[in-house]
Amino acid sequence: MEYMRQIEDRILRTDYSEIMQKNYIDYAMSVIVSRALPDVRDGLKPVQRRVLYDMYELGTRYDRPYRKSARIVGDTMGKYHPHGDSSIYDSLVVMAQDFKKGQVLVDGHGNFGSIEGDGAAAMRYTEARLMKITQEVFLADLDKDVVNFVPNFDENEKEPEVLPVRVPNILLNGSDGIAVGMATSIPPHNLGEIISAVCAYIEDPDIPEEKLFEYVKGPDFPTGGIVVNKDELPRIYAEGTGKLRVRGKTVIEKVKGGKLQIVVTEIPYTMVGSGIGKFMGDVAQLAENRVITDIADISNQSSKEGIRIVIELKKGADAENIRNILYKKTRLEDTFGVNMLVVSDGRPETMSLKRIIEAFVDFRIDIANRKYHTLLEKDLEKKEVEEGLIEACDVIDLIIEILRGSRNAQMAKNCLIYGETKDISFKTKKSEKLASKLRFTERQAQAILDMRLVKLIGLEVEALIAQHEETLRRIAHYEHLLNDYDAMSEDIISDLKSISREYGRERRTLIENADEVVIEEKQTEPEEVVFAMDRFGYVKILDAALYEKNREAAEADHKYIFRVMNTDKIGIFTDTGKLHTVKVQDIPARRLRDKGVPIDNLTNFTNRTEDIVWVCPMETIAGGRVFIATKLGQVKLTQGAEFVSSVRTVAATKLQENDSVIMVGMADTCDTVFLLSGMGLYIRFALSEVPEMKKAAVGVRGIRLAEGDEVTAAYLLGGQGEFTIDYNSKKLYPGRVKISKRGGKGTRR
Repeated sequence: MEYMRQIEDRILRTDYSEIMQKNYIDYAMSVIVSRALPDVRDGLKPVQRRVLYDMYELGTRYDRPYRKSARIVGDTMGKYHPHGDSSIYDSLVVMAQDFKKGQVLVDGHGNFGSIEGDGAAAMRYTEARLMKITQEVFLADLDKDVVNFVPNFDENEKEPEVLPVRVPNILLNGSDGIAVGMATSIPPHNLGEIISAVCAYIEDPDIPEEKLFEYVKGPDFPTGGIVVNKDELPRIYAEGTGKLRVRGKTVIEKVKGGKLQIVVTEIPYTMVGSGIGKFMGDVAQLAENRVITDIADISNQSSKEGIRIVIELKKGADAENIRNILYKKTRLEDTFGVNMLVVSDGRPETMSLKRIIEAFVDFRIDIANRKYHTLLEKDLEKKEVEEGLIEACDVIDLIIEILRGSRNAQMAKNCLIYGETKDISFKTKKSEKLASKLRFTERQAQAILDMRLVKLIGLEVEALIAQHEETLRRIAHYEHLLNDYDAMSEDIISDLKSISREYGRERRTLIENADEVVIEEKQTEPEEVVFAMDRFGYVKILDAALYEKNREAAEADHKYIFRVMNTDKIGIFTDTGKLHTVKVQDIPARRLRDKGVPIDNLTNFTNRTEDIVWVCPMETIAGGRVFIATKLGQVKLTQGAEFVSSVRTVAATKLQENDSVIMVGMADTCDTVFLLSGMGLYIRFALSEVPEMKKAAVGVRGIRLAEGDEVTAAYLLGGQGEFTIDYNSKKLYPGRVKISKRGGKGTRR
């Protein structure tokens, strides 16, 4: 019993939900800080930092041969980043792609992918090394104790907590990443502009935010393009969040025969990857759907020289209006969501432009202080040694006598440091007396013992004195920088400007204001056409005259076929209780035997399991009452006007769990309802018993079903004459079934 009580005392009782909450928060913070978000100081995610540091450790310098990417990835994974090789290689590839990074950090050799979305070759085929700017601006001074080193995942290695980056890389290259419950999206900027802004902040830490915009004009995407909402940039940079409107650059060229062509020379940054193929597909779709009728051809003529997407137009086409349509209806104009979320002091924080610059400057000053402290300590040690060697040159004969009279090195060293002459043989008492007065430091004594005789040559002594004077000058310089904030600021500004001169480049992205594009859409002349859908869900528009000539064949080949105006919309009810609408103008015109297009391509169908129940012109739906029946026996009437909406998809009815719509129809010319269940029960009741309800309502019970039973068929009767249905190889006449009350159990035949 005593043993059980001891065990009971050691048991910690807690709520399971509290454990789950704590563990999930720990996991979320780990993803946020250790994987997904960049550090505001060096602008790098952990995987990027580890790859660059490993390349530095491997010696893959910019002026040395390339190393296999597989070697870099394997070394990084084994030493610093145990999260799988794919994430490491993906990070390496992105840092080598000049169409994704404002400043490439890795010099890739081989196939590192393309702007059109082609993936990089496998890591065993590609090679890489550091870029010069990475080596000199991101990794320099690591040997000067400028940043803290922390244990790696197994505590067998040390890795830098952050790289001593000398420019605000978080702005230079930007960043994107998805963490748990948050995401970051920072656009890249121009190196020269952000350095100018940093210098302005260092000179005046109280500089107003709007003043910084005189230096940082806006994002500078590696793909160029045009940012067209210039007036919104101050607010975006002040709040750290917002949306940039980015357009591709286009030119209109004249070609033979008086025709024109629109040439896309720069794409929006958001189109990097598979966006070019998607854009060309969208343009082709616009031409196919007759939104733009004057496109003759589209081709991608891009090469190493740059982007060139050519859209050939028909003679007499309005090129300016077509370009506006492309801006409006394709990703040639797109939005880039800005969310300047970074890790600062170990916590995620959304920062403004000024706050990011402030955090970087604090980091830069800390790096400089630690660097010059380290250099000062080394030069103070050097000064001590040099002073000892110079003093030793003045009494070199005595030192030689001490060395020759000593039995071992320690005896000679003690004499140099403490003046101990016991057991040392001297030629004269005078020499012994002078030796007893020697007081070199331990470092000086060791340097004297290590000194080669060649250093006693006159020129060597003069060089030593000159070297000592240079050491004193450097010490004075370091002490001046460390003790004078203004001097340190000037030194940092000078360094930043030298980086800007060497690595800066001209801005690629234009920043301007542009009005929303205005499309002059041609007014469609109202015309009666024929909508046709086959049993596989392929739709097309037929010419009305052609349909009349081949009416019998057309109706035999299609599940739904009816006349409709070309200005109308088609309503498509599905078993999930949704109503999808599609403009007749968006459905391509075809000949009778031509295949249509899948209705999925024109609507917002959520998945392939969403089955079509009924199709009807929206004009017909809006003008009457719609009857809906479900497999669990629910029925209702809804005014068709409720379904009229500018939204392409609306809820036609609310469904209970495991329920689905089996029948939809217009109820205006009908008077009774007939329901048939899978177990052979059927019921007929007056339509007047079905109440009119809103589209968000579930409906009322039409038939009381037994457990496991469901409605398999529903019919509206009245006005269409007598008809029969086949049930268990027998004819059933719904119109002859006795009318009963709605909600009954029904009758079994």
